[in-house]
Amino acid sequence: MTELQRLLRAYDEHRAAGRACALASVVDVAGSAYRRPGARMLVTDEGVLTGAISGGCLEGDARQRARRTIQQGRPTVVTYDSTDPDDDLQFGAALGCQGIVQILLEPLDFQNPNNPVELLRRWAEGVEKLAVVATVFGVAGAAAGIEVGQRLLLTSGGAAQGTLPAQAALYQSILTDAHAALAAAQPATRHYPVAAGTVRVSLELLRPPVRLTVYGAGNDVQPLVRLAAGLGWRVHVVDGRPAQAQPARFPEAEVVRVLPLAQVGEEPHDGSFALLMTHNYYYDLAVLRHLLPPTTTRYIGLLGPRKKYERLLDDLRQHEPDAAALLQGRIHSPIGLNLGAETPEEIALSIVAEIQAVLTGRPAGFLRDSPHPIHPLLRADGPLVTEGRVDAVCGL
Repeated sequence: MTELQRLLRAYDEHRAAGRACALASVVDVAGSAYRRPGARMLVTDEGVLTGAISGGCLEGDARQRARRTIQQGRPTVVTYDSTDPDDDLQFGAALGCQGIVQILLEPLDFQNPNNPVELLRRWAEGVEKLAVVATVFGVAGAAAGIEVGQRLLLTSGGAAQGTLPAQAALYQSILTDAHAALAAAQPATRHYPVAAGTVRVSLELLRPPVRLTVYGAGNDVQPLVRLAAGLGWRVHVVDGRPAQAQPARFPEAEVVRVLPLAQVGEEPHDGSFALLMTHNYYYDLAVLRHLLPPTTTRYIGLLGPRKKYERLLDDLRQHEPDAAALLQGRIHSPIGLNLGAETPEEIALSIVAEIQAVLTGRPAGFLRDSPHPIHPLLRADGPLVTEGRVDAVCGL
């Protein structure tokens, strides 16, 4: 399951049991941090945690503060600051970040259909396309109609919903910036000037789970499905052999189905990522011909040596002379990152790692050799306000 799916399941269990809960959300980061905006943690009044907002150093303190938030019945924002050079050795190294992290703590009203968890559920149970959620996490000064914790969910279809009142003075500005973040597929933090102060809003991208179709149901596909499903990817396994395409062999897959060679191409491909691991030349040829037209399939991984793809391309050109151009940028053959993989498990790791790199647009080299930050810089305006900050804490 994805982190969000686990959080939703825990939320439903706690609601059924009548356990009061709070939601802790990373809403802003300056400098380095283990988790980025959008990381969430559910906390019960008894201190049970689901999810994570750091590598383990902030959870203890945030748990205690979240429980107080439940008692007080109102949201609050806490700032964890590990940038003080005098505390680098004592605290910063322990946190592993040397950054400033702001956490929004909110008590959850199970009866409110627009509470933050229910808002996320509506997106997750819908069409699962890219969306943006704008969260108000700071209000300093006069900002009529704007309160900490209000949200606006903007989906790819342009529909907006949430708790941010449409009549609020800043509503249109926030909505405009949410549209821009959605169009650019980039998260951001925005500061809006108001009388004698600032309203701070986090624009978080909600990315749908990766949809991966694996053509082939051999033994080497099993560790790949386990690994991909463990990342929360939605995996479909397709094969022409009924004895291989058995749900019992791939319990982690969302769908396992038999598709005879003669029927390949009769159904639209479901997903942006496809792997050809059938070990059957003619089945691979049929699938590749099916995926040849420009579609939403952005990644096609072909198992086997480079000569196999060259032969497939020659056969494809007999019916489509522009086959190479149509596959340009989408086909990956040989498949996977160059990790020296030999075993099925190692090969699965190299393939999943390559898909992750394509998904995020990263070159997949050693981080030690990169001159760039591990995470892209999200903040585009103004300094982070740190009143009420908490110096770095660890092990609480």
